[in-house]
Amino acid sequence: MKIGIADTTFSRVDMAKCAINKIPPNYKIERYTVPGIKDLPVACKKLFEKYNCDIVIALGMPGPMSIDKQCAHEASLGIQMVQLLTNKHILEVFVHMDEVKTEKALYQLAKNRTEKHTFNALALLNGKETLTPYAGSGRRQGFDDVGRITDG
Repeated sequence: MKIGIADTTFSRVDMAKCAINKIPPNYKIERYTVPGIKDLPVACKKLFEKYNCDIVIALGMPGPMSIDKQCAHEASLGIQMVQLLTNKHILEVFVHMDEVKTEKALYQLAKNRTEKHTFNALALLNGKETLTPYAGSGRRQGFDDVGRITDG
């Protein structure tokens, strides 16, 4: 199986390295780095069509300004379109620079969210029911899990 990783030079953390470190050696990895977040949809599509990836992890770090949030939204729409056109999963891993207050916290958030979504990508490659035991469990990527709510 081949995992595509699309990342940007705009990100302040090498999120691809965080993902690559969590992928077992029996998987092939194809990395495609683009300048900014709005370039990710084309990179993802190329990873599927030109490089024959089975799944893609799209990594980006939008800035704190309103234009950055708009660009992230547009990129997200493009990523969703690529998923529908290719009928393959893209795990969008965006870490907004204003989600936390310090650079250390930003690094930890990016690392945690990337690693957890890498786990999700590997799980999806193993079948559509691999994540089913976690359904409704309040799992979070980047922050602590919030837990399951039951009727009891």
